[in-house]
Amino acid sequence: MRTISIINLKGGVAKTVSSVNISHILATTYEKKVLLIDNDKQGNATKMFSLHDGEELSIADIMSNPGIDIEDVIIPTQYKNLDLIPANMGLLKANLNVIKDETKEQQTILKNALGQVCDNYDYCIIDNPPDINISVINSLVACEDVLIPIKIDKFAFDGLEELNEQIENAKQINPKIKLKGCFITQYQNNDVNNQGEEVLIKNNKYPMFKTHIRRTPKVDESTFASLPVCDYSKRCAASKDYVQLVEEYLDLEV
Repeated sequence: MRTISIINLKGGVAKTVSSVNISHILATTYEKKVLLIDNDKQGNATKMFSLHDGEELSIADIMSNPGIDIEDVIIPTQYKNLDLIPANMGLLKANLNVIKDETKEQQTILKNALGQVCDNYDYCIIDNPPDINISVINSLVACEDVLIPIKIDKFAFDGLEELNEQIENAKQINPKIKLKGCFITQYQNNDVNNQGEEVLIKNNKYPMFKTHIRRTPKVDESTFASLPVCDYSKRCAASKDYVQLVEEYLDLEV
């Protein structure tokens, strides 16, 4: 199982939309077994599949109880090959409890839990919040690849240096982790986007995917419909771009 963390410390960059659609494409187009982990207390990835009722076991239970059977937490989505570990506001309390309990190993809880099902899936995609907390650190320790969605605007580069430092820190426990690349979301072909991308390309710290996720109203519509945009509107620009992004990522794996 290859584990991918999708993260940016800036909000509003389409982390959840990207996580959901990358997972959906791997599961449906490529027929890979995929586990999507909602690692954000807001539970937006969970809501995208209409699976949020607040009563289900969640990522909070994994963080709170390292001995839990992770298969009790995993729930199927409506899509073949795509399962979900949901999230809810309980993750906030769970993270605080982990930090307070210094008798337990704090950074490898998720990695150890995923070890129970690593033979059941081809890919695990982790949707992270715009934050660095103990569950996010667990995500970095558990993954091989980090993908960073970036929306080009005045604040596009905020937090990138800190995130890069966190990736380097995670290497002390997880030497396999690698920043696989950044990709631009909500892209428009204008000077702001093109100049911003040029700055990123010149900075060798941040490898860039060639694929841009174009801005389209269909993405917002799909979230209201609680569907991946690749299912809601297969022919829209963003759907085609996500398919191309997954293809580009898989080419890097070879």
